[in-house]
Amino acid sequence: MKTLKRRMLDVTDETGDVPGWVLITLMTAGLVILIWGLAGPALSAIFEQAIAKVTGM
Repeated sequence: MKTLKRRMLDVTDETGDVPGWVLITLMTAGLVILIWGLAGPALSAIFEQAIAKVTGM
């Protein structure tokens, strides 16, 4: 049976799962790069059209 102090340490331990967070960070960065690569030209065209309409060019 765990002591109260040991149970409190288990609850307050914030070391986390470093390899898991690294994997999540790398996967997120990969998704951002992939989406940016696919949608970048379309978003750029939309932005240029919007600016052209606002400036009247």
